[in-house]
Amino acid sequence: MAARFLVTYHVRAGAETIAARARAIAVEQSVEMPIEAIEAPEVLRDIVGQVADIADLGAGAFAVRIALATATIGDDGAQLLNMLFGNTSLHDDVVLADVEIPSALAATFGGPRHGIGRLRRRVAAPNRAMTCVALKPQGLSPHRLAALAARFAAGGVDFIKDDHGLANQGYSPFADRVRACAAAVRGQPTRYVPSLSGNLDAMRAQIALAREEGIDTVLIAPLLAGFSTMQALVAGFPDIAFLAHPSFGGASRIAPELLIGTLFRLLGADAVIFPTHGGRFGYTPETCRRIAEAARLNRVDMRRALPVPAGGMTLARVPEILDFYGPDTMLLIGGSLLMARERLTEETAAFTNRVATHQYR
Repeated sequence: MAARFLVTYHVRAGAETIAARARAIAVEQSVEMPIEAIEAPEVLRDIVGQVADIADLGAGAFAVRIALATATIGDDGAQLLNMLFGNTSLHDDVVLADVEIPSALAATFGGPRHGIGRLRRRVAAPNRAMTCVALKPQGLSPHRLAALAARFAAGGVDFIKDDHGLANQGYSPFADRVRACAAAVRGQPTRYVPSLSGNLDAMRAQIALAREEGIDTVLIAPLLAGFSTMQALVAGFPDIAFLAHPSFGGASRIAPELLIGTLFRLLGADAVIFPTHGGRFGYTPETCRRIAEAARLNRVDMRRALPVPAGGMTLARVPEILDFYGPDTMLLIGGSLLMARERLTEETAAFTNRVATHQYR
């Protein structure tokens, strides 16, 4: 019997049509052709998707579980996404809701190379939640961004990441920015995290340059870079930790907890950034909790990834957010701290101290 794994789709349909709709999805996500035209018995037996079960969710929605052949994935990240939701993503009545990752796929992709434990060791934070800030806005020169990084580091923050919109623009070339910001935090426990951009060759060169500057953590947006690109980078630079940014994550109908919490982790993200509830994005507390739980789910075959709630975070919300997510978390504040202007270092210190001294309820 060929190895299979279960994929759950949420489908809008009538009770009288859902069985046929489920069979159509199973075919679309496996062989994409009329079953009657297939002559090879091994394809019918081992490759064609199989409807495992259908559950009525109410209000005209159904959870359809389909068993797909592991062999169709091979060892490529893009092909994984293609077989999970390639053509079916073009149908607006379907959401990719969940995937039960078998050990074979976990072994193929590897998951985080560092995970929560090693990120903790990098910044000497064995028990507490970790802290992160973002360098903003776009348009600043490398010198001015480095000056901000120095002030953040003086406030004791663990990680300083580029804003994900910083790439290789003329006003802040990647190489100049990385050299300046790395120098600004050198000798301190703070990690500077540059944002990767461009094609695979460009990103490889960027990581190599960053490594020369003593940098061991980088930021990548898997949906912009591509799953295969991220997979190649993680495999090619095992000493580098990867923070995954969710940019473009709302452009497809994939459940956030699956996309950010499970698939980004499977590809090798050591930490996953996502918009927390109550900020400037629309995720509910339940969705945020599921993302964090998926990232930190205990598995013997994969390290846990660190959830990084962000998106409109404020200093006043730190106790609430910490109580919600717990200490295996990294809090990311961007523009809110920058509002402090000349008091930026003091406000950063207040942020890091509030996280370090928090008494969990």
